[in-house]
Amino acid sequence: MDRDGTLMPDLHYLADPDASELASGVGDGLRLLRQHDYLVVCVTNQSGVGRGFFPEETVHRIHQRLNARLRPYGASVDAFYFCPHTPEQQCECRKPGTALFRQAADDWAIDFPTSAIVGDRLADVEAGTKLGLFTVLIPEVAHESLVNQELAGRGIRPDVRVSTFGAAAAAVLHRG
Repeated sequence: MDRDGTLMPDLHYLADPDASELASGVGDGLRLLRQHDYLVVCVTNQSGVGRGFFPEETVHRIHQRLNARLRPYGASVDAFYFCPHTPEQQCECRKPGTALFRQAADDWAIDFPTSAIVGDRLADVEAGTKLGLFTVLIPEVAHESLVNQELAGRGIRPDVRVSTFGAAAAAVLHRG
């Protein structure tokens, strides 16, 4: 799963864990996936760290808060992986790079062909495509035209495009 724009609204360089919130339908959708024995891993770009907007500890606290918000739904994220670098650093851990996905696969014995990625941007779909993941796109309304331009420009298509997290969870469960 992606974090900003997928599990949570994209609040642009979120530095206050108490300001974090769940995107609509995420709690119920993650509970459904967990009921079907899915491991839930979040891979997120957090360039605010590399830009000096907040320390890595803030990212960890936001992730703890996110899981606290998921608890009432009987859901959680099993593991969080984040890239602290800026795009200019051109690292392999920043999506659409795949280093963090490969690390998660090593840590959790993830089989890419039977796994999926749910995200809101081209970088999520591109990373998933490189790894052979089932790709589900939920573009935020505010970014939808940009995402459409990015996809067309790169010739990349998600396996499924949906408008809600609940529909994304259903697509993952039914592969389409």
